[in-house]
Amino acid sequence: MFEQQFIVFKEVADTKNITLAAKRLHMSQPSISLQIQNLESQYNTRFFNRTNKGVSLTKAGEVFYSHVCEILDILDRAQHQVCELDEDRRGEIHLGATLTIGEYVLPNILAYLSAKLPDVDFKVKIANTEVIDQDVIEGKIHIGLIEGPEPKDRGVIVDKFWEDELVVVVPYFHPWASYDSIQLSELPYERFVTREVGSGTRKTMETVLAERGLDLTKLNIAMELGSTQAIKQVVCAGLGITIISALTVRRECDQGILKALRIQDDPVYRPLNILTLAKSSQTKYERTFINFLHNHKLLKEILTQNYCSKGMRYLDTTRAACDK
Repeated sequence: MFEQQFIVFKEVADTKNITLAAKRLHMSQPSISLQIQNLESQYNTRFFNRTNKGVSLTKAGEVFYSHVCEILDILDRAQHQVCELDEDRRGEIHLGATLTIGEYVLPNILAYLSAKLPDVDFKVKIANTEVIDQDVIEGKIHIGLIEGPEPKDRGVIVDKFWEDELVVVVPYFHPWASYDSIQLSELPYERFVTREVGSGTRKTMETVLAERGLDLTKLNIAMELGSTQAIKQVVCAGLGITIISALTVRRECDQGILKALRIQDDPVYRPLNILTLAKSSQTKYERTFINFLHNHKLLKEILTQNYCSKGMRYLDTTRAACDK
């Protein structure tokens, strides 16, 4: 019972808003208020100052908050350690991933690891960076995989595991398809297709082009689309060119449908990052997953080959590398 009260207390303190805390904990607002009142009654003090704009911690609340964080952290570690002792229990890894990673990176990784770790279930959520970051903070997922701008929350550890190259992509019949690279200064002369404003890929592209002196207002943006798959289909049809992740067009390039051109002189990369909660411990399965992501040689093999079609033969040739 006290654990639930501590969770409610911490959520209200973090959000500074009872309504928002209730929404995040999937509880009613009266239930949240009642638990806070019971907690204050139990300790015979007030933990929160209440105003029309929200709540804030009193001095007693600030002292209590630090102890609550420590207690919840200890309980979290205890739960992980007890679960690891239960040999008959299946392991679980709760993951979150942004769209590009979830659609083009994670499937090959899970295909490999599902064969290697048959006793582990992967629970995966695909969402934007903001949602994944918040879910890591709230403990709804234990590992987040994101591209694009890094979260600013100090309680979240950001750890790069891959550098994703952004490339100019054209259809196979485009005049540039005979090139291997292109200069950014040539882009304004073509119809341009891009992700919608606010997407991680769009933000990275805008930042990179601006840093390299290309005026974004001079781009002839013909379409803004909400998914990478839609962009690829439009480019295949010859309705424009785009800048997207090299990982997302590998298959189409191998099939001769699209051509990826590197940016001359100054190739564009963006980090793919692992998000974990600073004060949370990982289970042995989560540590295995994170260590795997840092095995760059093996990860490159899996991401650049059609692992799903190679089956167990590929697994056998790479098993030793993953165990290192």
